[in-house]
Amino acid sequence: MIITGYRAEHFRNLKHIELFPDSGVNVIFGENGQGKTNIIESIWMFTGCHSFRTHKAAELIEKGKREAKVSLSFTAHGMENDAVLSLQQKREFILNGAVKQSPRSFLGEFQSVVFSPTTLLIVQDAPSERRRFLDIAISMIRPAYSTHLLKYTKILANRNALLKQISIGAAQEEYLDAWDEQLARCGAHLTLYRMQYVEEAARIAVEIYREISGGKEELRLEYQQSSNSFSVDEYELTENLYIALQKNREGDIRRIQTSVGPHKDDLFIQVDGLSARSYASQGQQRSAALALKLAEAYMIKDVSGEYPVILLDDVMSELDNSRQNLLLEYLKNWQVFLTCCDTSHITRLHSFKTFHIENGTCVGD
Repeated sequence: MIITGYRAEHFRNLKHIELFPDSGVNVIFGENGQGKTNIIESIWMFTGCHSFRTHKAAELIEKGKREAKVSLSFTAHGMENDAVLSLQQKREFILNGAVKQSPRSFLGEFQSVVFSPTTLLIVQDAPSERRRFLDIAISMIRPAYSTHLLKYTKILANRNALLKQISIGAAQEEYLDAWDEQLARCGAHLTLYRMQYVEEAARIAVEIYREISGGKEELRLEYQQSSNSFSVDEYELTENLYIALQKNREGDIRRIQTSVGPHKDDLFIQVDGLSARSYASQGQQRSAALALKLAEAYMIKDVSGEYPVILLDDVMSELDNSRQNLLLEYLKNWQVFLTCCDTSHITRLHSFKTFHIENGTCVGD
């Protein structure tokens, strides 16, 4: 997958900008606050349909403007494509002249993987950050997953609303039975998707981490269910989650929230048998996050047959020289967009194209 043209108008501080990138490494440089990350963010939206920085569409439109528009020309499977993202009151995607029914229906059309300073949060932050990582990564290779996730989210919201009604005596407890059955069935679907992804990602990430550490350390990934189920059978997963919901019902009513299910699960990351979040050094945490993101990129390639576009947003400054070299070595055959304040630390690259961004415009390349 190769981006051949990029254009943005009124996206954050990008007033009017047009780029024609190289098929290899593209370096987007300039001072802080000039719009480098905005370019990366807008490209990523063609993959994730949402920003990786905010959920508020209004923040993506230049102040005083009513609409932002981003256009992307790219090749995939030997075919040329033109995609447009229009941001007004809602997001609208257009692919080759046809308006998509919903942003989610655009999933899988253009694939990219973003590395940013916040990538470390996968290891360092709360379980919600790791669930978010899994949800996005799985949706890239299994678009149907997002449909199950949306359905689960709606069922969960309805169950929590009923819990509130029961807690104030406005509804009877037995009304939960129907929602528990639906949540258990849908939750089992999500759990299977996640477990299969983690199993496959682990095989790739473990080898990458071993290479990063020079064979001195071992990475381990494990999907942990809040229902304490260890089954890989969908029927048993459904039964176990339903039983857990019944068992925790009294506490759920008291706290007015559902305490078990995929929305409470976690991806447990270990380095040499210890929790990476609690005990790993910052260097080890960076290596683990890097291995997970590279595994994500390779899984997209294996499933789609296309190399995803790699977006490196100010990530080189977060890595030491050895990790920089390893990352660039892994990505030498991919199209890469790399942001930085100056180009001094990428002189080791044999070939790259530069774009100088200043005040939301490209002032030279």
